[in-house]
Amino acid sequence: MADRPLERCRILVVEDEYLLADEMADELMDEGAVVLGPVPSVDGALALLDGQSPDGAILDLNLGGEPAFRVADALIGRGVPLIFTTGYDAGAVPERFSHIRRCEKPVNLRRIIAALEKALHA
Repeated sequence: MADRPLERCRILVVEDEYLLADEMADELMDEGAVVLGPVPSVDGALALLDGQSPDGAILDLNLGGEPAFRVADALIGRGVPLIFTTGYDAGAVPERFSHIRRCEKPVNLRRIIAALEKALHA
C-alpha cells in the first residue's frame, strides 16, 4: 500500500449500469477512495452535489437515455476533475468537453482508475 494516489479522495460515481457501478465503487474503495454514490441518474447526481463536495468524478455520458451534460457542467463549474465513460465515440461529446478524458465502454477498470488519478493530479 505504498502508493495509493486515491487514498481518502471523495470520488463521485455516476453510472446507470448497476453491475458496472458496483465494480467501479469496489475498485475505488480498494484504492482507498471514499465513494459518493454510485448514482444512476442526472437528477440524482445533481441532488448529491447539493450536499457533497467530491474531489473527482467518473461520469457515464448516457444515464437512462438522458445525456449527463448538466452533471458535467456542474462538476466543471465547481472545479472537480472528471472523466467520462461512454459507449459512444468522440463525436457524441460536445466540443466544450473535448479536454476531458473519455474511457470507452466496455471499460477496463484499471484504465479508469489510472485516468482518474491523472485528472486528479494534473
